[in-house]
Amino acid sequence: MSMPIQSLHIGMHVRHPQYGVGEVKTLTELTAEISFDDARRTIAPASSELTPAEPTAAVSELQVPLSNFIRETAHIIVEALGLEKDDTIVQGIANRWQRGTLVLRPADASVQSKQVPLEQTRLTCSNTSRAAMAR
Repeated sequence: MSMPIQSLHIGMHVRHPQYGVGEVKTLTELTAEISFDDARRTIAPASSELTPAEPTAAVSELQVPLSNFIRETAHIIVEALGLEKDDTIVQGIANRWQRGTLVLRPADASVQSKQVPLEQTRLTCSNTSRAAMAR
């Protein structure tokens, strides 16, 4: 099975039946310079049995950067599954907590407790406790 030169890109990992797995370093119109474990070799993908050594996907008639495509796809999947980020930074806290103090009391009574003004802490909470913090 031959592989067209247009399907290769720099940094892509490919598999050659004789040389094993290598990484594409440079491309010309007809050849690819590939770094294998033993040496760098110039190969004509169209006349060799070169195959991709990494998962690939073909999307036809779509002209968007791959990073945008992946980001949008992941966003749609997260929405469809009803998933959210585990932790959310609390942007503002309810008035009754403003200018308050967070008291940390260790389990060991011989260790002194610590008080930290709430305005100086970066609070995170899970989805279930987020509503309680806003009250």
